Amino acid sequence: MNDVAVAIVGAGQAGLSSAFHLRRLGYEPGRDFVVLDSAEQPGGAWQFRWPTLTYGKVHGMHALPGMELTGADPQRRSSEVIGEYFAAYEQTFGLAVRRPVHVRAVEEAGDGRLRVATSEGTWTARTLINATGTWERPFWPRYPGQESFRGRQLHTAQYPGPHSGVFTGKRVVVIGGGTSAVQHLLEISEVAAETAWVTRSEPVFREGPFAEDQGRAAVALVEERVRSGLPPRSVVSVTGLPLTEEMRRARERGVLRRQPMFERIVPDGVEWSDGRRMAADTLVWATGFRPAIDHLAPLRLREPGGGIRLDGTRVVSDSRIHLVGYGPSASTIGANRAGRTAARDVHRLLTRGTTDLTRTVVGHDTANAEHRHGRSPERVAARDSVHR
Repeated sequence: MNDVAVAIVGAGQAGLSSAFHLRRLGYEPGRDFVVLDSAEQPGGAWQFRWPTLTYGKVHGMHALPGMELTGADPQRRSSEVIGEYFAAYEQTFGLAVRRPVHVRAVEEAGDGRLRVATSEGTWTARTLINATGTWERPFWPRYPGQESFRGRQLHTAQYPGPHSGVFTGKRVVVIGGGTSAVQHLLEISEVAAETAWVTRSEPVFREGPFAEDQGRAAVALVEERVRSGLPPRSVVSVTGLPLTEEMRRARERGVLRRQPMFERIVPDGVEWSDGRRMAADTLVWATGFRPAIDHLAPLRLREPGGGIRLDGTRVVSDSRIHLVGYGPSASTIGANRAGRTAARDVHRLLTRGTTDLTRTVVGHDTANAEHRHGRSPERVAARDSVHR
């Protein structure tokens, strides 16, 4: 068993930002904190993006703190560009990310610490920064008749690109109202025999530049949900879709013509409530993702509304836990800021010398508090290892 002051779960944008800021505060990777990542190599969720998502098509990629991403070829795959950038970042700052390590559960250790059970052993930690994102939890809506469909169904997480042969000459229904759905639709329409685009609500297209005050307002709406303990919505869901020149051309060709959501799936296609049917060979579910936080279930952090209530990045019911890349910090710039906020809050908690490491969940027993009296993170970690 390894004992650290901070465990970071996930090495995407939010996790690396958190690690960077912890190191700036004097915490040493491998001794005072550990970064655990489930992927085989650096790159976070970016490494799994479809091959036609080139770096030039990436919407709003912000550099990690302390190291710019410069000179990238916009025609290269984003998975390659950002994967190499993340790898260089980890090496430059010596973040010592451990991979592949699958975190199976985070639970109480019984003495104020958290026990982090993984595929590669167990860690105990005073605090935890969770940065697992959403890629590992694609959301598949359920519709009547779904199991009877004789064609192919796939999710954005499995999207192989338009030149894979999967869509050539096929009748394809793309489901979803976000940016990924539109990108898939435009690409697939170039090779498919027929396409249809269906969404639950009428898409809102945004023209012109996205001002800073609009961005703050959008983030505020998402923040309000997580402060209330509701499941987060993506920032994109409240900003609308940016209307690009490519989308304008698709509109003129009749490709970007939205239809309401069908009522049921039939063996050879889909059917609407008015009885209208469309024959289909393939259904593409561009229906988003949900936070990958099942490993936190033993801590019982969810509120009655179904989400986890946050104050900034800190979980309100357990001050030891921070969620970054969750809700309002799910964008790349939001992840950077969240990493800084979480690192500073964790540092204050570890050095304040109070009982803040105790669970404060109403209706549950609290763990024994560890008292710290102004010691540095390095001395705290050393002392903890002696008393373990």
